[in-house]
Amino acid sequence: MNPSTLIGMIASVLLMAVIVLFAADNPWVFIDGPSIAIVLGGTLAATFLSYPLREVLRVFHLVGQVMRQERLDTRGDIEELVAISRLWIQGDLAAVERALLKVNNPFLRTGVQLIIDRTPEDEIVDMLQWRIARLRSRETAEAQLFRVMAGYAPAFGMLGTLLGLVNLMDLLGDGNMGVIGSQLAIALITTFYGVLLANLLFKPIAVKLERRTEQRLVLMNMVLEGISMMCAGRSPSMMRETLKAFVAQYDDEIYDGGGPKGPTTGARTPHVKR
Repeated sequence: MNPSTLIGMIASVLLMAVIVLFAADNPWVFIDGPSIAIVLGGTLAATFLSYPLREVLRVFHLVGQVMRQERLDTRGDIEELVAISRLWIQGDLAAVERALLKVNNPFLRTGVQLIIDRTPEDEIVDMLQWRIARLRSRETAEAQLFRVMAGYAPAFGMLGTLLGLVNLMDLLGDGNMGVIGSQLAIALITTFYGVLLANLLFKPIAVKLERRTEQRLVLMNMVLEGISMMCAGRSPSMMRETLKAFVAQYDDEIYDGGGPKGPTTGARTPHVKR
């Protein structure tokens, strides 16, 4: 499991335990079936109205991706590109094809195969850029799905609160303060559920998916740069240093500890024709 996801889940459980056990005289007031049904049911209903069935059903798969630890082998991809480039410069086509069979990165494999097939460099770049754009578009839409759900959940929490308040108004004439207090608590708990789902489930998943997409795009752009250098016949040593600098520059831009620098997801270092 992804360590940060595990830590977040544990912290969420501890937070809820503190709220339920120490912030209320009766912990059971935080458990209300109809309120949960209103928030979850309303959020799912609105999501199904907003998106095609196929996209909504991918929610469970995307949650699994967030739970899973994904390792991007940037260093391994650089070394594979350098090794294949060295064989290509030597003119050993058979060795290049054998090395290509061992490559796990399908994006890298496609680029090298296009070079082997003597595809012009501009067509290779266009093809790989199209695949990068397609991945960006698809995964951005997947993260947006959870952001939409994060917007729906508090809204349906407020709807449940309004329904509870209507019921409360109906009971005011009886003058039973115990019943009135109980109904008021139930009315407010739906808003609590909506805010909780939005900020401890849907939004964190969206952010995690966006971060995952950002990392994958950087890796793909690095591979694209390496493929372009291979087409231009650059030396393997120069390729290694250039690609390492490519990744190091990205790390500096993201992790320098400074303030926000604007959206970086999907950003690409401009391709320079050689």
